[in-house]
Amino acid sequence: MKEVIGSPGTKSGLVLRLGQCTFAAASIGVMVSAHPFSNYTAFCYLIASMGLQVLWSFGLACLDVHALLRKRDLRNSVRVSLFLWVIG
Repeated sequence: MKEVIGSPGTKSGLVLRLGQCTFAAASIGVMVSAHPFSNYTAFCYLIASMGLQVLWSFGLACLDVHALLRKRDLRNSVRVSLFLWVIG
């Protein structure tokens, strides 16, 4: 398969996942620092969605680290279709 920047199991993919995780955690910190954030339902839902984003990005980063340490290729057609099935 063609090497795509940011694809799973590559160093650039790991950097992107860690960046996603960091920025999602930073956005949670900024939203929580707003004084009456719990009075607004939208903020509560947005914080919950960013929490899921942190968990998802961290999980994919762990998968990238595992693939890089074991020198495994995650760009298998069966794995990619399974990944797309989970997302969709």
